[in-house]
Amino acid sequence: MGAWKKATLLAGLMMISGLAGCFGNDDEDSKGEMVAVFTYSPATNIRAGQTIDFNAGDSLPSGVALTYKWDFDTDNSIDATGRTSDWSYPETGTYEVTLTISDGSRSQTTSKELTIVDASAVPPSAEISSESSDEDCLGEDVDEGNYIHIWICDLDKTQTDRTADGEVTIQLDASESSSGSNDDYISKYYWDLDLEYDADGDGDSENDNDLEGETVEWKDIRPGEYEVGLTITNGKGLTDSDDIKVYVSYGASWLDFAIGRSTSQNPTQIDYDFVVNYDQDAGNTVRKVVGDLMYPQKDEPCFVGECTGKLDLVALNDEEEEAQNTEPSDDSAYESRDGGDCDSDKYCVTMTLSSYIFTDTDNTYGDGDWTIMVSNNETAEQQVDSFFLRLVYK
Repeated sequence: MGAWKKATLLAGLMMISGLAGCFGNDDEDSKGEMVAVFTYSPATNIRAGQTIDFNAGDSLPSGVALTYKWDFDTDNSIDATGRTSDWSYPETGTYEVTLTISDGSRSQTTSKELTIVDASAVPPSAEISSESSDEDCLGEDVDEGNYIHIWICDLDKTQTDRTADGEVTIQLDASESSSGSNDDYISKYYWDLDLEYDADGDGDSENDNDLEGETVEWKDIRPGEYEVGLTITNGKGLTDSDDIKVYVSYGASWLDFAIGRSTSQNPTQIDYDFVVNYDQDAGNTVRKVVGDLMYPQKDEPCFVGECTGKLDLVALNDEEEEAQNTEPSDDSAYESRDGGDCDSDKYCVTMTLSSYIFTDTDNTYGDGDWTIMVSNNETAEQQVDSFFLRLVYK
């Protein structure tokens, strides 16, 4: 064989050898991440002598033959094998459970602490106090129920601030909770402010410790629908949980302002911006958005032509698609437009955007950033008594 053929053959063998190593790494990666995961039942208030069922079925990678080794008493010996197992502890105390999984070439371990309480111990009872604002932004009574409903009211806002948005501090109260027995006490109050988000990364989205205390201040809450959870622990180490819906509705008004005349057959419009939430999966869903406009029937003095004002409301989503407007089909309808309780010399225009408009289904417009415009369709400046915008979440 010639020298050049030998060199070519040697180079080819070296290339194949290098590629073999690459293929081997790809095969290793294709096995998937190895994660040891287990749950147990009961998950809380485990009593001495009670059988606990353990399940490692959520461990990864799925679809791969894995071995499971359990150490229930922290002695570094195998107490059980198999994807599921059970165990009991005859004495009270805190115990560490360790699971080790393996696919034959790799292994991974995870541990959790279990608290075992006395068999005769009485669990506590967690309860979050309900609360509602006395009145909404229209001065009407707010219904009460097993929830928290707070109204933010920004009345008589300036025209330099045309954004309907605000924040409120909500006091969460667990003082109606009980320890379970007269000779016991509540040692811990843990508040989870978002039951959809696992802040501590332990695989349970409903046990995060965002705030601590019997009564706490939940700050900087914007309009929306929320759900918070409370977990309490008594002196015997037993726990109980409660959750509650929290609704924050909002109202803003702009009073006594003028809107310029239309020009070149285009209406003059003033924008008012707001944000709406529609997320049924996360439990954050607006009920409706209502705009109320009141202005004089005749804007004096009037020197030429008709004095009747023709103001309307127009709603646009964040892509500037027009979702709804209040413009009548003919001019004669301006003479009688009335939104309910309205002075005899005023026109009242109401536009209600139902929750359906904010869904992300076909023929709807989605949630997020929205705008309602006050629109002047006449060639004369028009005075406005009030524009009132409400975001209703309950």
